[in-house]
Amino acid sequence: MPSVDSRIISQLLSVSTPNVSDALDRLGIEGAPQGILPIYNCPKIAGPAATLKLVTAGKAQESTVLGTLRAIVKGGPGSILVIDASDNPKVNAYGGVAGATSKHNGLVGCVTDGVVRDVDEYKGYGMPVYGRGIAQQSVRGRSSCAGYGIDVKLGGVSVRPGDYILADDNGTVVIPHERVAEVVEFAKKVKATEDRVIAEIRAGTDPIEAHEKVNYDNMLKAQAS
Repeated sequence: MPSVDSRIISQLLSVSTPNVSDALDRLGIEGAPQGILPIYNCPKIAGPAATLKLVTAGKAQESTVLGTLRAIVKGGPGSILVIDASDNPKVNAYGGVAGATSKHNGLVGCVTDGVVRDVDEYKGYGMPVYGRGIAQQSVRGRSSCAGYGIDVKLGGVSVRPGDYILADDNGTVVIPHERVAEVVEFAKKVKATEDRVIAEIRAGTDPIEAHEKVNYDNMLKAQAS
């Protein structure tokens, strides 16, 4: 079960995924999968990853339904279920029963690079879900579980159990757990700088001067990876 650092969670929730993405760029860390967006108007979420890998039917022995439920229980309170559905991206990766089980076990949300269903049910019990789209069909007979609590990919980005996830209206980011404090500090710096630039522009400062004053372009220049 991933450990949850409440101080880190609070700091992550105080910034945006663009702030964190800028920090990741500046620090030379890959962590910004594209197109994993809120499935409905759900809250921002942050927490350590509880991982799950789904593949096409027959490629693994375990049932997707049972594997998903085991991954949720193993993840535990405060974690975010991260579902690697890249092997079978058009088949439902997360449904209403999984959502209700996640809620009951204290998970704060789910992110996947696949599609999901039962959106009305998530809304009803307040389970934030982020993915690439919505499907109607069942997973049964269409996918299988290749493992949970293992290293996976999310939109091509590596995710290990315990790595930190932040998801909001702009998308989803992945932060290596051993570098989360460093990333959070730079993301806070990015936000503070942008807030300062906006405040100066609103106060009448020339926008170019406001940017140059804080060396904004160079501050956010991505490092070569």
